[in-house]
Amino acid sequence: MKKTFGDRDGKEYYVSQVNEAIHNVEQLEDVMTRPGDELVEFVKTLSGDLMVLGAGGKIGPSLCMLARRAFKQAGVNKKVIAVGRSPLTELEAPGVQTIQCDLLDPQQVSRLPDVENIIFMAGRKFGSSGAEHLTWAINVLVPHNVTAMFTSSRIVCVSTGCVYPVMDLAGGGATEDTPPAPVGEYAMSCLGRERVFDYYASVTQQKVLHYRLNYALDLRYGVLVDIARKVFAGEPVDVTTGYFNAIWQGDSNAMTLRSFDHVASPPWIVNLTGEETLSVRDCAAEFGRLFERPATFTGSEGGDALLSDARAGYERLGRPAVTCEQMISWIAQWLRRGGQTLGKPTHFQTRDGKF
Repeated sequence: MKKTFGDRDGKEYYVSQVNEAIHNVEQLEDVMTRPGDELVEFVKTLSGDLMVLGAGGKIGPSLCMLARRAFKQAGVNKKVIAVGRSPLTELEAPGVQTIQCDLLDPQQVSRLPDVENIIFMAGRKFGSSGAEHLTWAINVLVPHNVTAMFTSSRIVCVSTGCVYPVMDLAGGGATEDTPPAPVGEYAMSCLGRERVFDYYASVTQQKVLHYRLNYALDLRYGVLVDIARKVFAGEPVDVTTGYFNAIWQGDSNAMTLRSFDHVASPPWIVNLTGEETLSVRDCAAEFGRLFERPATFTGSEGGDALLSDARAGYERLGRPAVTCEQMISWIAQWLRRGGQTLGKPTHFQTRDGKF
């Protein structure tokens, strides 16, 4: 069902599985925001407060709560500040400070608190086609507003593996040394976001890390959820883009927080994704087995896809704790119970860069 990348010395690495069943959103949020021992020990060494810019998306709320729980468990008195364009009322009760701010407005950005550690998550993908100007504004002008203001902060910039070229399956995924070759205006604007941070790092020695994520998921969204919903509904699964990477959102969030140890000038680049290159066909077949209904398909696999090799990041940030088998099992149980989904397809099949 999978192709597993081994360690650099050729040995296979096996992660422990999280066998806890997940029955509702509250339990899902609890599992995703439960800090591991390594993260708790790390935050004891982190100086300064944390601010998450663009905290209102799919990942931001759980990232903020993971940080808050890690700080509390570590016994350190640090603030977690969540900044979003819309009110973040769901984060106020658990103890995260929230600020409403339009990051496109330099004056509003200038009123944000001066914080030592920043995770930059603001971005626009879906709906880019037909409104390319807005995509470029959010993905390039917003980074300018932030970097010009927070020149002394450590910044982890959440980017995307879409900046890489489509990779031949036989050659493995793109490494951090693979030259960018973005396809489509969305991916181009994401590389533009990185270049803005690169510029300020060069003129102010700002310390930055580009975190090229490919792709995070939980039980409510993600490539595996897209595949599972098709199989569950008895609809054919398109295998034209036949392979992909995925990582559990809880794992990617923990690695994001631990990456502050590796910000640098010039910026360090790190790929973050799961340890396996997954087959769309094989994943769909497994969902079919779990749903007790056969998976059907349309199209045929090509020999390439947007794939990333994340081994270099594992050496510094740790390895994912949740395997693809566990994610598939959780998602199948979730959908059978009628669990909530976000209704935001990833469009992972897209090959022309138009979202």
